[in-house]
Amino acid sequence: MPQAAACQWHSICHIDEIPPQGARVVRRPGQHDVAVFRTRDDQVFAVLDRCPHKGGPLSAGLVHGRSVACPLHGWVMDLASGQAQAPDEGCVQTFPVKVEGGAVYLGLDED
Repeated sequence: MPQAAACQWHSICHIDEIPPQGARVVRRPGQHDVAVFRTRDDQVFAVLDRCPHKGGPLSAGLVHGRSVACPLHGWVMDLASGQAQAPDEGCVQTFPVKVEGGAVYLGLDED
């Protein structure tokens, strides 16, 4: 099994800056943005802000439970695994995220 790529933790905001059942976008110059989601019960997930179907901005989607529905065509993506909900097929890249003392940290690959 390949070793996980090393990542650097980046403080992106306080958890209260992400609305419950909402998202915050982390811009990455020269790369696709990352959407950081907060569920109703304060779980935090991070995925590439691009639906695998037609590239819709997942950050603008509706969060329900641990999933988000793409605003373009309604594909539902599991925020933990990145997998599309059947009958749709596809996967969105996920990123490590953690909350410590209310601060939200996003793990990004080292350059």
